[in-house]
Amino acid sequence: MERSYAEYILKKTKDDYNLIAEDFSRARRFISQDLKTLGEYTLAGERALDLGCGNGRLFEVLRDKKVDYIGADFSEKLIEIAKKRYPEAKFQVTDALNLSFPSNFFDKIYAVSVLQHIPSKEFQLQFLKEAKRVLKPEGLLILRVWDLWRRKKGRKLIFKYTFLKLIGKSKLDFKDIFLPWKDSRGQILIQRYLHCFTKRELEKSVKESGLKIKESWRWGKDPRSSIYLIAEK
Repeated sequence: MERSYAEYILKKTKDDYNLIAEDFSRARRFISQDLKTLGEYTLAGERALDLGCGNGRLFEVLRDKKVDYIGADFSEKLIEIAKKRYPEAKFQVTDALNLSFPSNFFDKIYAVSVLQHIPSKEFQLQFLKEAKRVLKPEGLLILRVWDLWRRKKGRKLIFKYTFLKLIGKSKLDFKDIFLPWKDSRGQILIQRYLHCFTKRELEKSVKESGLKIKESWRWGKDPRSSIYLIAEK
């Protein structure tokens, strides 16, 4: 993907999430079992970054551990919602590709369904390297991306955009798609950018960033299958 188009996708994604922030937050009211499981990696008293925090729901998982929690997102609207939902927590607007935190600062970093929205290999690697920079030595990066290859809707879109790429009608990279977000009446509001990682590709990217993979796995069934990865600095 050309860098200029990747930059356009980044801005579009931010604008999209500001536009659908209220609907998106309502759709993320519940605390899923996998979030509870991922929360177990953080110990009492540690400093944790929720990178791409959305409406801040991960805070509910970590709150009882008295974790020094910071939620960060590039969407101003989602950060406003998170602050209203959890006024006792710390939230801030942040560019995930250029984090404002010092090096060696966090014990744990969560990136739950975030990396899939970063366009181009260049920016995906920049995201991972920034996470590594602000992690403490032996700190953990806890990743989740959607496993769209195991979702019927995802496979259809992958084939569609692969065909468009092959005939020169798409500027996206292979394995990139646009996924429609619909309102309550079924009207399409936006087309969200997603990169459809395979487990092997995700592992390769994490290794290239200099992080060490502790474990990775796939879990869930269509339409909620995902890939999980724990990496250490």
